Amino acid sequence: MPVFTDQLGNEINLPQAPERIVSLVPSQTELLFNLGLESEVVGITKFCIHPHQWFTTKTRVGGTKNLNIELIHQLNPDLLVANKEENIKEQVELLSAFYPVWVSDVNKLADALEMIQIVGDITGTSIKAMRLISEINNEFNKIVPRRPSLTAAYLIWKDPYMVAGGNTFINSMLQTAGFKNAFENLPRYPQVSVSDIKNTGCDYILLSSEPYPFKQKHLQHLQAEIPDAKIILVDGEMFSWYGSRLLKAPAYFKKLWQQML
Repeated sequence: MPVFTDQLGNEINLPQAPERIVSLVPSQTELLFNLGLESEVVGITKFCIHPHQWFTTKTRVGGTKNLNIELIHQLNPDLLVANKEENIKEQVELLSAFYPVWVSDVNKLADALEMIQIVGDITGTSIKAMRLISEINNEFNKIVPRRPSLTAAYLIWKDPYMVAGGNTFINSMLQTAGFKNAFENLPRYPQVSVSDIKNTGCDYILLSSEPYPFKQKHLQHLQAEIPDAKIILVDGEMFSWYGSRLLKAPAYFKKLWQQML
């Protein structure tokens, strides 16, 4: 019986390629689509908005942090795909008592590429996964490092303000995009004040489209409080989705730099 190890070091046994998959992570749902697993994926979360046809036709099993366990039982999956950060540990452990659950832990690009390859191996789509990884690497190799790097604070939440700190996938993407994270010395997603942001002396403040949907009105309000920083609304999917959407990230980063110059 094939044994697969997830990115937390846990082993799962799968007698054959799964035929009833429930994905609990938006970026990994899109990956499963790009691997051609249309009929195999039977359940997704309400935040799995890509691809749109899956969002409108697949069974939604609640949010990433508020799963409908009973509905998942009704779907009778033979594999669940989860993530350490996006899903609640207790819910994942509960589901693990009934089904094989493969959990990703993605903090940098190399982790994302490893995740893609293992998911490909598990689902019998290794060749497609390897081709996707090659395409992603080719796109990232086109990025020309910006020197010197500009310092940026990346906001993910409002009331209270929260930022992406170090040891996060967003931090890794900021570095790739040519920014120095103003809060890289703090772990994960710390809560900060306007004064904290101002005191970093950052060149840019990036307001993400997710998980908090920052809009122009939020930009204008913050700009009045921190007039010396350039504030930009950015597409959060390009900085935080670690599946096949990575194909689009390098071109987006290039466009972002052109917008800033």
